[in-house]
Amino acid sequence: MKAAVKPDSLVTLHYRLATGGDTTLVSTFDSSPATLQLGHGELAPALEACLDGLVVGDHQTFLLPPEQAFGVHNPDLVQRLARKDLPDDDKVAVMSMVEFASPDGAAFMGLVRELDADSALIDFNHPLAGKDVCFEVEIVGVL
Repeated sequence: MKAAVKPDSLVTLHYRLATGGDTTLVSTFDSSPATLQLGHGELAPALEACLDGLVVGDHQTFLLPPEQAFGVHNPDLVQRLARKDLPDDDKVAVMSMVEFASPDGAAFMGLVRELDADSALIDFNHPLAGKDVCFEVEIVGVL
């Protein structure tokens, strides 16, 4: 009997993450498979949940709506900030990711949606929030 993927498994797999329109964002199918420790934040929880119960040799494709993938787009997470408050202001450009530090020292990212001389519109939603996601996997090994 083949070992099934569990929430704490060490899994070797090929995977492809794509938009719902099937534009590939990342894929290991043309290279070496990835090895991931589930339950440690190496893969989004919703994607980990898709792997539960799969066994070596399984090849599945999952189409996840925003609510099951990276969430719906939250307009409250889009904020206009003064340029002087941006880290590395001289490197900021539209559609670039900017890293911010929270008061407790944790880092978080924001996407620059608009930029003018005085301010920037920053989107703190996950870049795939509000989008359908296609997750294709082939299980190579399970420990």
